[in-house]
Amino acid sequence: MNYISTRGGSQPISSAEAIIKGIADDGGLFVPEEIPQIPRNFINNMIKADYELRAENVLGLYLTDFDETDIATCVMRAYGDGKFDSSYRVQLKLIGNYESFNVLELWHGPTSAFKDMALQLLPHLLNKSLKKMNEKHEIMILVATSGDTGKAALAGFANVKHVKIFVFYPAGGVSQIQRLQMVTQVGKNVEVIGVHGNFDDTQNGVKEIFNDREFNAKIESLGFKLSSANSINWGRLVPQIVYYFSAYADLLARQKIQAGEKINFCVPTGNFGDILAAYYAKKMGLPINRLICASNQNDVLTEFFKTGKYNRKREFFKTVSPSMDILISSNLERLLYHETQDSERVKKYMSDLSENGEYDIGSELLEQLNSIFWAEFASEDETLKTIKKVFDEHQYLIDTHTAVAWNVAEKYQAATNDKSEMVVVSTASPYKFASSVLKSLGRYMNDMNEFQMIDRLHEISHMQIPQNFVELKTARELHTKICDKNEMKNLVEKFAVSENS
Repeated sequence: MNYISTRGGSQPISSAEAIIKGIADDGGLFVPEEIPQIPRNFINNMIKADYELRAENVLGLYLTDFDETDIATCVMRAYGDGKFDSSYRVQLKLIGNYESFNVLELWHGPTSAFKDMALQLLPHLLNKSLKKMNEKHEIMILVATSGDTGKAALAGFANVKHVKIFVFYPAGGVSQIQRLQMVTQVGKNVEVIGVHGNFDDTQNGVKEIFNDREFNAKIESLGFKLSSANSINWGRLVPQIVYYFSAYADLLARQKIQAGEKINFCVPTGNFGDILAAYYAKKMGLPINRLICASNQNDVLTEFFKTGKYNRKREFFKTVSPSMDILISSNLERLLYHETQDSERVKKYMSDLSENGEYDIGSELLEQLNSIFWAEFASEDETLKTIKKVFDEHQYLIDTHTAVAWNVAEKYQAATNDKSEMVVVSTASPYKFASSVLKSLGRYMNDMNEFQMIDRLHEISHMQIPQNFVELKTARELHTKICDKNEMKNLVEKFAVSENS
C-alpha cells in the first residue's frame, strides 16, 4: 500500500518513507491511497487474541512494506517489558448497570495518557523504516504538544539511536503534572522548551519549520532530517486504529453485543487524531454507528459539524481539559480528503484557513459528514459536575477529558434516543489532573502541592497511583527554558549542531 498527500503534491510513497518524512513536501498529510477492508472473521479472530496480536493484524493491513516479523518485533518492544500497568494494555470497563457506559481506558502506559498507545510503537516503526530506506541521515523529531504527546514522545524516543527529539509546549498551557513530566525527562538526545503563547502558536511554529524548505535543507546539511511524532505522522496515527477494534472484540467476548451489531464511540478530541483513527476503523468495516466528537469550551469542532464552517478566529480558553485546548485541528484535513477525494478542494480549504482563518465546506459535504459524526461540547461547569456525578453514583474516578466525553455522550443519547452500545474513550489518568478533579469533588485545598493532591485523590478513590507519578516526586527539573515563537527555528538549528546523542 502506498501513501499520498492530502494536497496532491506528492508522488505515492511507501509507509516506511511516509513515517520518516512525517509531513508531505507540499505541506499536506500522508494518507493511504485506499482504506483496506477487513476480511471475513477478522474481528472474530481477535476475541481470544491479546492486544499485541490484535495490533499486528491491524497494522499488517496498512504497513504492507513491513514483513510480519518486523511488525511483531515492533509491537512486542512497544507493549511488552512491563511498560504497561495492565496485562490487557487497554481496559474496557462497564461503569454502572448493564445499560450504562463502557469506558475504554487508554492510559495504562508509562506516561498515563492514551498517547502511549502510539508513541511507544512509533520509535520502533521509525527505526525499521530507516533501515528499509537505507537512510544515511539521522532524524530530528519535532513535537508541538498540548500536554500529553510531549511526555509520551519523550518517553518513547529518549536515548533511541540515530534520533534526536525536540518538544515545544505552550508555557502556562499544560497542567503542572504534564509540565513536570516533560521538564524532568532524562536522555542525551532530548530537548524540551516552553513557548510563550497557546498550543496553536506552538503548533504553527513547528509547522512553519516543516514547511520552510530552505531551513530543512540547512538541517539536512547538518546531518539530520526533520520528522514529526504528532498525529500528523502516519506512524503515530495508525496504531490508534487498533484499540477501536480491540474494544469491539472485548464487547463481543463479554456478550454485550452480537457480531455485526453497531456501536457508538464518544471521543474527547482537540486535534482530531484520536477520533480520526475511529473513522478509519469504521471505513475498514468495524461496525460503528456514530462517532461522537466531544469538545471542551474551545468548541471549534462542534461548530464545524453543526454549520460546515471552520473558524479559528475566536476567543481561546484555557480550560481544565488542556490537552483539548486547540483551535486548529490538523487531522481534519485527512477526513476532508477521504470524504471528497479532491486534493485541490482540500488545498483550498487549508489555504483559506491559513490566510483568512476560516473555510466553509458547504451543505452537501456537511450532510455527508453528519451521517458519520455527531458533535457537541461540555462547558467547564459541566465537566467538573460530571466528574463528581460519576464518582458519587459509581465510585469511579475520571479525568477532565474523559468527563467531557461522558457529558457529551449523555447529551447525544438524550438528543437522539439512540440505544446503541456506547463506549466512552478515556484518554488520561485522573491523577494527571489532580487539582481539577479534587475541585470537582469539593476536596481541593489551596495549600496542597501537586503530589499532596495526588495523595489526597488516592485516599478518596483508593485507585492505584501510577508508578511514573511516584518517581516524579523526586525527579529534577532539567529543561527550564521558555522562548518566543520566533526563536523556535534558531533553537532547532542549535540542537542539530549540539553534541550528538
